[in-house]
Amino acid sequence: MIGRLTLSDFRNHADALILPDHAFILLTGDNGAGKTNILEAVSMLAPGRGLRGAALSAMARQDGGGGFGIAAEVDGAMLGTGVTAASPDRRQVRIGGVASSANALADHLSIVWLTPAMDRLFLDSPGGRRRFLDRLTLALHPGHAAHSARYDAAMRARNRLLADIRRADPAWLSALEAQMGEHGTALAAARADLVARLNDALADQPDEPFARPLIAIEGEEASDEPLAQRLARERRRDAAAGRTLSGPHRHDLSVTHIAKGQAAALCSTGEQKALLLSILLAHAALVAADRGQPPVLLLDEVAAHLDPLRRAALFQRLQESGGQVWMTGTESSLFSELPDATRLTVTAGHVFRSAA
Repeated sequence: MIGRLTLSDFRNHADALILPDHAFILLTGDNGAGKTNILEAVSMLAPGRGLRGAALSAMARQDGGGGFGIAAEVDGAMLGTGVTAASPDRRQVRIGGVASSANALADHLSIVWLTPAMDRLFLDSPGGRRRFLDRLTLALHPGHAAHSARYDAAMRARNRLLADIRRADPAWLSALEAQMGEHGTALAAARADLVARLNDALADQPDEPFARPLIAIEGEEASDEPLAQRLARERRRDAAAGRTLSGPHRHDLSVTHIAKGQAAALCSTGEQKALLLSILLAHAALVAADRGQPPVLLLDEVAAHLDPLRRAALFQRLQESGGQVWMTGTESSLFSELPDATRLTVTAGHVFRSAA
């Protein structure tokens, strides 16, 4: 759990200090006050670009010095990340005071989030669903981010060479395809492991009050041919297309509402939200069993979109999970059923302890 969080010149927060004393941290305030900015800051303690997927330079406070800093104490370890004004697009990470890679953060903390923008996940592009799948996978397979980065780098280099295939060095192409084969196979295996384990966990869940989903990965080719060999065989096709057409970067996440036998994309907005919550709750239980501690959950405005029955059921499931949960809302009354919580009010970039 995060025992201490400090922000410096992050978004609209010139400085902030949050000292959670309960598993639930409730942030309430008007729209635009900076509640989601705090969740975004927490999400930056994991590999990637955070819950908004924004550019690093956009995270620095507009009236600040051009950089920002985020630091947290996690079970005795100090994690920090940020950028300097001199290099606003270059992320720096320190773990225990030592410079580290962003991917190394996954060894200390697993973080999963749900935001209003994700309400359209099942109607979004395959890339959006793939990023969601990879965030879940990362929590169980900390090396997943490194495999993804190396696979993408090799694929970009291969695509550049194939732009002029007649002059491309076959040996260099083979080396890049070998890298894609190694890291792409690891990516696919980790995703498949996550999906299989999620389906096993969800099989025992009731259909109500949250919809029970069936999860699958689409875009996989049923072939015993190693990926590197397939890529070598498909060079001319990929050169003509201007991109690589085979590999785990083509995967898509498929979710079905089991009780209705209906694709998630065809379900109502409320049902889609319920499906997402079912996935996240099952995933949190898997992470707790696998890593010995549940992930940190960031739930942005989630309570406002649930009826009282589902809201009460959600709070009960979250309490049973034993994990740390950061939640936002415009109305404190939405969280009245949670007596033990760190209650904070956010006003124009300032954070205050709320009355109990």
